[in-house]
Amino acid sequence: MNPLVLMSDPRVAAIPVRECGEPLVDVRDHNFRVDPRKQDPLGAFAHVRQGVLARLEHARSLLPAGTDLLFIEGYRPLTLQQRYFTDYRDKLAAAQPGWTVEQLHQAASRYVSPPEIAPHSAGAAVDVTLVDQDGHELDLGALVNASPEESDGNCFTHAPNVNDQARRHRTLLLNAMENAGFTNYGTEFWHFSAADRYDALMRQDPHARYGPIELP
Repeated sequence: MNPLVLMSDPRVAAIPVRECGEPLVDVRDHNFRVDPRKQDPLGAFAHVRQGVLARLEHARSLLPAGTDLLFIEGYRPLTLQQRYFTDYRDKLAAAQPGWTVEQLHQAASRYVSPPEIAPHSAGAAVDVTLVDQDGHELDLGALVNASPEESDGNCFTHAPNVNDQARRHRTLLLNAMENAGFTNYGTEFWHFSAADRYDALMRQDPHARYGPIELP
């Protein structure tokens, strides 16, 4: 298990990007279970890079019969990423008036990536969880997209206080996604990325292949 490195770590931003030019594709065209909670008028949320889609298909194939991936969010426009980050940072600032700008930036990055390096805005990240054959979400110990404050820290992938069943489900998801070539962000059990700056740092790759991209 890699040590927990936050998205705000300067080493992430220091990874250079050699954009490979892969297009964004819509997972809804490829028979995935897609949850509507993050849908937007343009359908941006359902897009990922072509190579990310291939990894998702591989991960899905590694799950046992009766268990499936539920896709929640992929691509996130940079303006939306900026709004999410600023809103969460401001909420932390109100709750922790004594924190410095740097402390707020670091704490905010546990839950929302700084926009300048955000994997979602590169089409490189996916938020996913597990469902049964009827589409009911399995218990993974916390709600997807719950912040550290809302989940009492149980959003962290290896949080010690989740029950045994939730731990088994997390392990199942983590193993399938990692074996398909994804890197998990350890503060969010549902967040995985590939070929972005964070993934490159974790794999000690010299550069990322996916940088910020606009939806056509």
